[in-house]
Amino acid sequence: MEDITRLTGGQGGENEKLIFKVLRRGLGDPVEAGTSLSELVDLGLRFDLTVPLTRFYGNNHAALPLPFRSFQIGPVWRAERPQKGRYRQFYQCDIDLIGEASVLAEVELIEATTEALATVGLSGTTVRLSDRRFLSALARSAGIPEGAWDGFFIGLDKLDKIGWDGVRTELVEQRGLPASAVTTALEKIAGLQGLDATKVADAIASTVPTLDEGIIQDLATTTGCLDQIATARELRWEFDPTLVRGMGYYTGQIFEISHPSTSSSVAGGGRYDRLIGRSLGKDVPACGFSIGFERIVDLLEQAPRRDVVAVLYEAEVPVADALAMAREVRAEGRTVTVIRRAGKFGAQLRRLETWGITSFVHLRADRDPHSRPEERPLGQQPQT
Repeated sequence: MEDITRLTGGQGGENEKLIFKVLRRGLGDPVEAGTSLSELVDLGLRFDLTVPLTRFYGNNHAALPLPFRSFQIGPVWRAERPQKGRYRQFYQCDIDLIGEASVLAEVELIEATTEALATVGLSGTTVRLSDRRFLSALARSAGIPEGAWDGFFIGLDKLDKIGWDGVRTELVEQRGLPASAVTTALEKIAGLQGLDATKVADAIASTVPTLDEGIIQDLATTTGCLDQIATARELRWEFDPTLVRGMGYYTGQIFEISHPSTSSSVAGGGRYDRLIGRSLGKDVPACGFSIGFERIVDLLEQAPRRDVVAVLYEAEVPVADALAMAREVRAEGRTVTVIRRAGKFGAQLRRLETWGITSFVHLRADRDPHSRPEERPLGQQPQT
């Protein structure tokens, strides 16, 4: 749980609407009429691991190395409507680099995350890259009022779900943005899609002439590094000017990893240089990447069954003998489960197979105590 004021600081984007809020202790029952929500709630369940990390760093920075590399795996909660790929409780696997101002942070995090996904067997992914500073400069150059940028970003973030016409309709008719400015911005964004690594910097500079040279150079460095990594191992990436990321705390480059089998990202992150300042009182450069554990599991092909041996013993066999046999098999580095024989033999073997057991050893009272019973694979034994 986190302090509710930390979770609702305006940096969590749409996720702030999905916070599970926790009632204060000691409230009377019933609550008096007219009591405000702020009087009822003082804590909430965390919706990500980044906000708690910034609190931890703010409290302990004097004792931590700089840069500080953080690894976290833990549950988070969002008041979602449960469905495939969206859960009320799920695990995030986070890596963050705090105190590194250069794009070393972005490239290192992207490289580590893509290598981790490849290691667990997830193929066919694509890294999508953009920059919040670029998006802000583009919105300004197109004539969108600064006070309306957040709404523009939220609408643009829905492009993959509602298409260009849907985004234009939402921005103009629902959010009231100037039609000419929206058209100009969307045309600029469309012209930047599908760029080669060598053309990203020039295309951005041409599209948004007012963009700071340092931002362009940062993107050029990141894309160049990704291109170099792609020559050493399989890595697909693209500059995607439609990528926004929902969190309000991002201040620079942002990235997601997509997979063709799902419309939701399997990992995402970016730079959040001002978030730690809320706890520490001064800004600290920071960047992070988060993997959605359950989404990865959903996408992975079914793994081969482990070699699991059942020691199946008859009622007349001493329990000590069954356990001794199990220890002998485990000493070979294998997984063993001890199960008492019951019911029809063939039916029990079929149940063992559905439980993921691959073979069995049948201990009978009349066996030779000096020899090990034959191990038989499930699915090939006679059904007697």
